[in-house]
Amino acid sequence: MQQVKEGDKVKVHYHGRLRNGETFDSSQGREPLEFTVGAGQMIKGFDEGVKGMQPGDKKTVEIGADDAYGQKEEANLIEFPKDQFPPDVTPEPGHQLMLSNDQGQQFPVVIAEVKETSVILDANHPLAGQDLIFDIEMVEVQPVSRIIMP
Repeated sequence: MQQVKEGDKVKVHYHGRLRNGETFDSSQGREPLEFTVGAGQMIKGFDEGVKGMQPGDKKTVEIGADDAYGQKEEANLIEFPKDQFPPDVTPEPGHQLMLSNDQGQQFPVVIAEVKETSVILDANHPLAGQDLIFDIEMVEVQPVSRIIMP
């Protein structure tokens, strides 16, 4: 049987949870997740976790925050003037908003704190600073073509 290695295209079912047991994502009821191992499509710990697996294998992988979405960064906390919110929006902690940068790219932020004249927006990934646990089932391995031309 084919063991997963760098460059292989794989299909997996997964269940992702936090250390407290809370589920944050799952492929249950959906098609398996398909990706190329080592292509940067997945977080580092997940990519590494599937290497060596074979179709039908199941395993649990624990991924530290540094190999997942990284630590929370103070630089990703943005102080935003309260008076620049639309008049029909009352900022409250926990609300998610979309901001645009200078290039017009949109990214999600969460209101972390509401002050008297400003609001602190958190642009860190929602799972930053979290250790993650994945139950993975390898469904299919499509080996990368290893044809060597003379």
